[in-house]
Amino acid sequence: MSDRILSEEEKAAAARRGPARQGGPPHAAIGAPAEKPESFWPNALRLLGLLRAERILVAVAVGLGIIGVVLQAAGPRILGLATDRIFEGFLGAQMPAGATQEEVVAGLRADGQDQLADVVAAMENLVPGQGIDFDAVARILLLAVILFVVAAAFQWLQTRILVGVVNRAIYDIRRDVEDKLHRLPLPYFDNQPRGELLSRVTNDIDNMAQSLQQTLAQLLTSLLTVIAMLAMMFWISPTLALIALVTVPVTMVVAGMIGKRAQRHFIEQWRATGEVTGVVEEAFTGHDLVKVFGRQREAQATFAASNDALYRASFGAQFVSGIIMPALMFIGNINYVLVAVVGGLRVANGQLSVGDVQAFIQYSRQFTQPLTQVASMANLMQSGVASAERVFEVLDAAEQRPDPEVHIPVEDRSGRVSFEDVSFSYRSAQPLIEHLDLVVEPGQTVAIVGPTGAGKTTLVNLVMRFYELDGGRITLDGIDIATLSRHDLRSRVGMVLQDTWLFAGSIRDNIAYGRPGASEDEVRAAARATYVDRFVHSLPDGYDTRLDDEASNLSAGEKQLVTIARAFISEPDLLILDEATSSVDTRTEVLVQHAMAALRADRTSFVIAHRLSTIRDADLILVMEEGRIVEQGTHDELLAAGGAFARLYAAQFSAAAVTG
Repeated sequence: MSDRILSEEEKAAAARRGPARQGGPPHAAIGAPAEKPESFWPNALRLLGLLRAERILVAVAVGLGIIGVVLQAAGPRILGLATDRIFEGFLGAQMPAGATQEEVVAGLRADGQDQLADVVAAMENLVPGQGIDFDAVARILLLAVILFVVAAAFQWLQTRILVGVVNRAIYDIRRDVEDKLHRLPLPYFDNQPRGELLSRVTNDIDNMAQSLQQTLAQLLTSLLTVIAMLAMMFWISPTLALIALVTVPVTMVVAGMIGKRAQRHFIEQWRATGEVTGVVEEAFTGHDLVKVFGRQREAQATFAASNDALYRASFGAQFVSGIIMPALMFIGNINYVLVAVVGGLRVANGQLSVGDVQAFIQYSRQFTQPLTQVASMANLMQSGVASAERVFEVLDAAEQRPDPEVHIPVEDRSGRVSFEDVSFSYRSAQPLIEHLDLVVEPGQTVAIVGPTGAGKTTLVNLVMRFYELDGGRITLDGIDIATLSRHDLRSRVGMVLQDTWLFAGSIRDNIAYGRPGASEDEVRAAARATYVDRFVHSLPDGYDTRLDDEASNLSAGEKQLVTIARAFISEPDLLILDEATSSVDTRTEVLVQHAMAALRADRTSFVIAHRLSTIRDADLILVMEEGRIVEQGTHDELLAAGGAFARLYAAQFSAAAVTG
């Protein structure tokens, strides 16, 4: 019921654009991707905001992460104690047994070995003459292993929780996008390539999910790890900690500069992905025409061009973002060198133990490692945010005018339609219909004819409220259609399009689509009234015959009859028929005409006529030119008048005589 009729001028434009862009008048592009200022952080924060509904579980995950990181942070310090025990045991074995630590220190100073004396004096567990205490070392190592295992368990739980949170958030955004698509006005779809929109709804949301799943837990762990390692580094040696922090601003500046440049490439990459999807979708949809006209080479060239553009964009994105990792590793290595040199000097001065320096170097590595890991995920994060930006553009697109909140009961369902001073334009500067007045009485069949671009299909699209009026109003049984909900309005209207649309399913399901919950008897009655019953019995499974998404197992005429049956079963008050019988054989054309006549019986009908010979019995014929009704009357009256209709009639039958 909600399919919009394409006028001839729209079809011509769509043919030039290709199937991926069919469907609309020449509006300015709505919601199309455009070059814009860098917007990584606003979109990244909005992406994280999707997790707000799961904030309790996120808080639990943060708590688990804190516990895991604290336990992990204790590991290097404990391992440093083991190193000190080994080093102290090694030195103790070289000293005379029975001597005290103070005596050994005094002897070293007397020999002029002050630096070694300072080192020995700082040792807490040195016993002269005693070697390495392997039992103590084993206990320390066992404690470290236990801490690492428990920390890993907490981090595993954290990851499991966050994966569930992300999956539910992506489920919600898919649902929100689906709901949004139903609230968007027709002009949005008129100007949005189908492949591009499909890419946003599928590829981009999938990429958002992948990015969040692979980065969220790691980002949270990295942040907590940086804080914990920094605290431990300052605990061991504030001087070494400050030295280690010197490289952080350099790291951030380098990552920021490269990331800002890479973000543009990722936005272009996903725009190019949408273009490739559109080209492939167009080629599959129109594969018959491609083969008929021998345009395989052109189709391959079009795909190759879009594929090359995607390759260049993807290569640029990966190349630029890939620079971050080696750059940060280089800066990190400089940091290790500085820490090792200064730490060695402080050990020599007795200000730090060997275990302290060893632990600090581990903390320093664990401090820079999260920064490096975040940098290594930069391409994934930027790709995910670029996809999120494209999805947010759909969610932020202007919606159609809301339906009235108050339900208006309809008592009179006779089908009287009135156009009162109606004006409409696709572009504000180019009015199409101006100050149109027209009254269609109940039960009348009104045929609309005119040259391409006259506005005949626009007229019936306005009746369906596919577009909003610029001025005036349209009433149905005395009620302004703008005060009716779209559902209430369209439930009273049946539509049969020139381009038939049937969905994948059985013939029964396609007929019953016109009225959910229709019984088997009602489906068969509609099929008999519209002559579907005649050919269904010749099919192997009858009404259960499955149709593919293009209904390729039915002829053009059979598909037309099924769409008529679908409109028939809905029992509409008003009919809109886009008459099309040129693609069917003569016998089927007769059946289609009879089926349409049965459908029109006692109903107000608008017929967009393409073959003037089929509207002889219309109660009223409207001849439109440039959005205006230039003539109206019966078939015989208009022929006798010798005006615009007579010229169209003569031109059509002259063309038929020439082609015949």
